[in-house]
Amino acid sequence: MRLIITGGTGLIGRALAASLVGDGHEVVVLSRAPERATGLPGGVRAEKWDARSADGWAALADGADAIVNLAGASIAGEGFFPSRWTAGRKRAIRESRLNAGQAVTQAVEKASRKPGVIVQSSAVGYYGPDHGDALLDESTAPADDFLGGVAVEWEASTAAVERAGVRRAIVRSGVVLSTEDGALPRILLPFKLFAGGPFGSGRQWMSWIHLADEVRAIRFLIETEAASGPFNLTAPNPVTNADFGRTIGRVMRRPYFMPVPDFAMRAAFGEVATTVLDGQRVVPRRLQELGFEFRFPEAEAALRDLLS
Repeated sequence: MRLIITGGTGLIGRALAASLVGDGHEVVVLSRAPERATGLPGGVRAEKWDARSADGWAALADGADAIVNLAGASIAGEGFFPSRWTAGRKRAIRESRLNAGQAVTQAVEKASRKPGVIVQSSAVGYYGPDHGDALLDESTAPADDFLGGVAVEWEASTAAVERAGVRRAIVRSGVVLSTEDGALPRILLPFKLFAGGPFGSGRQWMSWIHLADEVRAIRFLIETEAASGPFNLTAPNPVTNADFGRTIGRVMRRPYFMPVPDFAMRAAFGEVATTVLDGQRVVPRRLQELGFEFRFPEAEAALRDLLS
């Protein structure tokens, strides 16, 4: 297969590219600065795009087996600690996603041989935090907060490809667990300092997925002709923040006793703290109905794999 990945220099994109090229597939990663896209897996090619149009790369989409659209500014920012959601940050988060979707749509429209499938990235922030302990699947309505609104527009940004007859799968990812990047290194820091504990009440739900299963699920959706519409990419067993922390403590053999108060998180990081202090209990109903089997369905096994 020949596949194009936008956002291919990020955590998920790099892992997906490595998995695909390792199985002999041709992988093209789109980057605004391909000359600086170092450290890509061997055999992966970086090509230039402007992240807002099909200019300069539309020919690559012609006859491609899949385009995986992962592009978008980080919700938490690029530093180790989360960046506040200023008006400018919120605008960058939203526009980077809509512009990338517009670019993919343009490329599909220009292609004489349409791509086989578009995999459109999204996130469980779609559902919002106001559900308590209720289990949320793909039929749950979107939230009307900032993240919910961004997710709705993000998903809609490539909807037009369906009118061109192209299959489209939407992946609403949970917290992707990896020690390389993402949320987990931030979560682990207090434990490394022997000061682990719950964030806020600890009762908020955390819908998570091991990076290996995230990659396997995306590949499964690419390869499964019946896969279209939204899919929650989360492990089937979400956990509360407190249970997740206690599991980290057990795996790392570190204490779990030092809570980080809600007010302190909000004072330090502002509105972005809601990504940690609020949560959703999301389950991958449609993915499992299609027969996908998780390698890491339980948090403890996932953490032992990552931290061993």
